[in-house]
Amino acid sequence: MSVHFLKFTNFKLRKRYFRLFHCCVDRLKSHFNLVKIFEIGRSSEEVVMIYILFDLPAGENTSNGRGRDKIKTMLVKFESKSQRVNGLSFHPKRPWILVSLHNGIIQLWEYQLCAYLEKFEEHEGPVHGICFHNQQPIFVSGGDDCKIKVWNYNQSRSWFTLLGHYGSVRSTQFHEKCPWILSASDDHTIRIWNWPKRNCITTINGHDHFVMCAQFHPTDDLVVSASLDKTVRVWDISELRRNYSESTTSISGHLHRQPECSDRLGLHADVVELHNLKGHKRGVNWAVFHPTRPLIASAADDGLIKEWRMFEGDAWEVQSRPGHYNNVTCVLFHPRKNCIVSTSEDRRIFVWGTTGRRILLETFRRDLDRFWTLVSHPSLNVFAAGHDSGMMIFKLDRERPLHAVHQNFIYYVKEKYVRRLNWETGEYSAVLMFSENESGEVVFSIAVNPEQNAVLLTKRIPKSDASSCELFSIPVDTKARYSEVQDSKKFPGHSAIWVAKKRFAVLEAYQYVMEPKQYNSQFKFIENTLLIHFCLNVLNDVSSSKSLDPD
Repeated sequence: MSVHFLKFTNFKLRKRYFRLFHCCVDRLKSHFNLVKIFEIGRSSEEVVMIYILFDLPAGENTSNGRGRDKIKTMLVKFESKSQRVNGLSFHPKRPWILVSLHNGIIQLWEYQLCAYLEKFEEHEGPVHGICFHNQQPIFVSGGDDCKIKVWNYNQSRSWFTLLGHYGSVRSTQFHEKCPWILSASDDHTIRIWNWPKRNCITTINGHDHFVMCAQFHPTDDLVVSASLDKTVRVWDISELRRNYSESTTSISGHLHRQPECSDRLGLHADVVELHNLKGHKRGVNWAVFHPTRPLIASAADDGLIKEWRMFEGDAWEVQSRPGHYNNVTCVLFHPRKNCIVSTSEDRRIFVWGTTGRRILLETFRRDLDRFWTLVSHPSLNVFAAGHDSGMMIFKLDRERPLHAVHQNFIYYVKEKYVRRLNWETGEYSAVLMFSENESGEVVFSIAVNPEQNAVLLTKRIPKSDASSCELFSIPVDTKARYSEVQDSKKFPGHSAIWVAKKRFAVLEAYQYVMEPKQYNSQFKFIENTLLIHFCLNVLNDVSSSKSLDPD
């Protein structure tokens, strides 16, 4: 729940302002369960209004069904409804996302405008693996019809089909530099294809069950695979990469040996198995490399997420993270933070810390939908998750700093300082420093009163309903760098806003509203049912003066 303060000037055109305001409220209602509006002040030229946003964003839930974990609000940016989503892929440059469905349809969405651009229908049966190319206007898909199709989205059609697998194709991926496609299949094999030549250049055998996933390393010549035979395997493809480089630079490259799919032993000379990682008690559904460190994360049907380390030709298990109580379907490393994100058929998304032992940072949950896949954007801090009834694009945390604007100044929170920026001169300075306690309080909102040199900060504890408001006085000399925490007045509250020069309102969730004075400790408590009367009392105070900002 949060409280917001609005002031409309030039009230002669109030109908136009109210029309615009109610259009904004209608937009808010699509994201929040309840919006209430109160008018607290009016004069011949100004109108002051408060609107309160109740509950969490629509579609989210605060209960996890087991009563143990505190569920955090997910910052959902886009959501679509469809049949079960098996695969997702972000476009590296455009705000597009590909969605492969269980009914055989591939959807193309523009998620910033919430626009449905195109659908592709040529697969027979569910489509699993899907991937955009990082440079060409193409993407690749694989499905239960044992086919790998390469599509041209500019022409809205399938370009060609690669045949060779004898089972469902579970994952597909383009190589970052070479013209290769990596595929994993239920026929127990992993294949690498040269898509310009439209042929298979090698087949990797070794798994004894369905291969659920295969991924290229972001920088090294390695491939990791996960299989229902309970193993995670790492393959060295450096020899294959060297042969390809020689064939492309040599004048007689066409005379070079083109490797067949496999030899009699099922092992190709260009691909060597480096590690066979055993530790899961049931089939492994997903495995992925860390983007910069020699780490591997795996997710399996035993409900565990395991972290493996590679060093000088050896690999071992570093950490095992229990927590999911059903099959873990996907896992990935956060590309910019030290955390791991996992999805499961228990309808939950977990965010794990990698700096400590079994640290569960956040939990997100849906009531009815099992999660099947998870991807991250290659350059932006957004994720996409596919579930039984569609997919959603979300963020784990807010990227924009908390800020408040007054004339030519922007007040914003960075680390443990409140800073002020003059956007005309570009000068900025720290105006005060606040304390950070061991409970992990996070600053949720900021409200500034420049005329009284006062700041209101609302702090909340993650995974808890506890919240508080602090009132600070900004020192006169803001050019000095403060090394001491400023004194403040702290009181319980869920949100706080300024409504006049020396008056502000604080809302405590679902209980009461209180009106503290700035320079003393007197509080006025009003029950939530009398919230409108509280606003009328403010209106009476405001109407006693010509201005809406009484002294």
